Amino acid sequence: MRRSYFWGFLLGSVLLAGCAVRGAANAAEQKTPTESGFQTWVSQFRAEAANAGISQQTIRTAFANVSLNQDVMKRDAFQPEFVKPIWGYLNTAVSDLRVKNGRKKFRQHQALLNEVAERYQVAPQLITAIWGLETAYGVTFGGFNVIEAMATLGYHGRRSQFGRTQLMAALEIIDNGDIPAAQMRGSWAGGMGHTQFIPTSFQSRAVDYDRDGKRDIWNSLPDVFASTGNFMQRAGWRQNETWGAPVVLPKGFDWALADRAVKKSVAEWAALGVKAKNGGALPSSEGEAWILLPAGHSGPAFIALPNFRAIMRYNNSTAYALGISLLADRIAGGAKQRFDWPTELVALTRDQRMELQRLLTQQGFDTGGVDGILGANSRKALRAWQQANGLVPDAFATVEQLQQLRRGS
Repeated sequence: MRRSYFWGFLLGSVLLAGCAVRGAANAAEQKTPTESGFQTWVSQFRAEAANAGISQQTIRTAFANVSLNQDVMKRDAFQPEFVKPIWGYLNTAVSDLRVKNGRKKFRQHQALLNEVAERYQVAPQLITAIWGLETAYGVTFGGFNVIEAMATLGYHGRRSQFGRTQLMAALEIIDNGDIPAAQMRGSWAGGMGHTQFIPTSFQSRAVDYDRDGKRDIWNSLPDVFASTGNFMQRAGWRQNETWGAPVVLPKGFDWALADRAVKKSVAEWAALGVKAKNGGALPSSEGEAWILLPAGHSGPAFIALPNFRAIMRYNNSTAYALGISLLADRIAGGAKQRFDWPTELVALTRDQRMELQRLLTQQGFDTGGVDGILGANSRKALRAWQQANGLVPDAFATVEQLQQLRRGS
């Protein structure tokens, strides 16, 4: 997770001192990471934390025995060559076991979930699904010392600014008394507790629902559920609406309309011939919706409502949001849905995605950079290239299209 805000920089001489510290830290980051370099960086950051108002006791306990974490550096640098296709991801995210465990947990905590859901106007099965997908309902928190992990990221790597920001926020959380430093465990990237809040999200969204004076997303399920509900409410969740639904697109559908940037009312999509897959009416919503093709035109189609966007504010991934949506439906008692995924398609490797971006840009369809991540700019460029070459403009990259781009170059 997911949303974060930046702590304010100090004024006057403190600001100048902070700039000097950051300059030294950035210089250290460019060098080969060493334990001695890391400890120098930590000493500098400790001074910055003290200037920001963190108590000396918190600083001492938080940084006690902290060292450069090689595992965190490896994970931060690792960019997988292969990416699991969405049908493979959903097979895990919405597995029968995860659904079974989710229904069991939902029944076990139903009174509390319903109470929290009413308070924050979110669906109780949504909170349960986030819990299930983030930590398998509290089984896998991540065993990293969050202070050590964030200090490692802040000292060295591609996420230095993120690490620094999260480290300061984590110190503030400890200083506030929400959790002792020794118990602040989480993922290598800073996700903490049952629903994996990063420190800045904790600061802005965590709730002391059990009123014991601490916001405890590690040990208090009332705080966990309320914090997650509060996040989703502030992300824009609409209580009386669903996330969306599988749909059937009409013959002759303009595939260029299947884009997150193209938003229409449900009634307008219905007028264009979009129908619910189950044969009933499209789900109602007072907001705008878009058509989602997570596997291109040869795979299933979905209508995505404002609640789908709210889930993406928790994790900006359509695969994640679809996984949460389908899991929540199943936890609430919905039947298992079958989708006709184009499993014959081979996912592009990272090197192939980078080549695709280079070739698109070379041929006049600027992707905004070459990083192997097919984000909004890359999809826009790919769609324009598809349209220019008489292909279905669904912005879904395939090996065949990469081969055509190679021939074109």
